[in-house]
Amino acid sequence: MQLELVKTKEELRTLYKPPMDLVLKKQKDKLDQHSMQFLSLSPFIILSTSDNENHMDCSPRGDHPGFVQVLDDCTIAIPDRPGNNRLDTLSNIIDNPAIGALVLVPGFNECLRINGSASIAINENLLERFEYRGKQPKSVIVISINEIYFHCAKSITRSGLWKEASKVDRSIMPSLGRILMDQIDPSKTDNEVKAVEELIENRVKTTLY
Repeated sequence: MQLELVKTKEELRTLYKPPMDLVLKKQKDKLDQHSMQFLSLSPFIILSTSDNENHMDCSPRGDHPGFVQVLDDCTIAIPDRPGNNRLDTLSNIIDNPAIGALVLVPGFNECLRINGSASIAINENLLERFEYRGKQPKSVIVISINEIYFHCAKSITRSGLWKEASKVDRSIMPSLGRILMDQIDPSKTDNEVKAVEELIENRVKTTLY
């Protein structure tokens, strides 16, 4: 299929109505009591970064509610808990500090959007603030806020994200271990796949913090 592409902002704007004044005025450059409370309730945030060649990455971060801490009304901090050690987000931040964040709270159809610049901090007193179950993160992502605003409920409402009826039975797809082996080496035997599945399961149980 040959795509008919929109190539200019002027052409793009002709396709849509102008945004309401409310939508423009809601954008702020610092936290207020409502955004702080929303952050305190959130157990899940998605970070968007890119390297210096504009290769994009989007990374989920989850923890107990309130794991994103407010340092001041223009700054938030996020612990880097154990992951897969690819370090995509952290490497991107070193190349390019620009960052976007989408903050979700289960049960809320609204979400919070934050854009700003990020840095990686290893101050001992900051790491101590994020100690959990006796373990500290190796680093903390600190975001200086440039833009922050609440996003309306349309997207999550359309998706039915939090509805019980929207849940998909996990068994409809193979395990992550099987998926990875199909992608990496389909010749692996069932026993070899099982070993990978057990490795993944054990890492989830033992390396959360």
